[in-house]
Amino acid sequence: MEKTKFPKGWDEERVKRVLAHYESQSEDDALAEDEAAWEDSSQTFMEIPNHLVPTVRELLAKRAEKVASKKTQQNTDGITSQSS
Repeated sequence: MEKTKFPKGWDEERVKRVLAHYESQSEDDALAEDEAAWEDSSQTFMEIPNHLVPTVRELLAKRAEKVASKKTQQNTDGITSQSS
């Protein structure tokens, strides 16, 4: 049997907890959670055609890598200049 690969920060236990949460949630609680998400000004919802979703995910992942790399470089530069 092939071992399941999880995204960074996720493991089987976390997946089970999330599934348990949503499987035990009442319809009213689910609706309230959805409505709260729409009202959260720190989130944006976009309608994307299904066939473009993989491309959008790839672009977001590349952007996240670029930002993380830039932060790492800034941290390294700060350490280098402080020790010089």
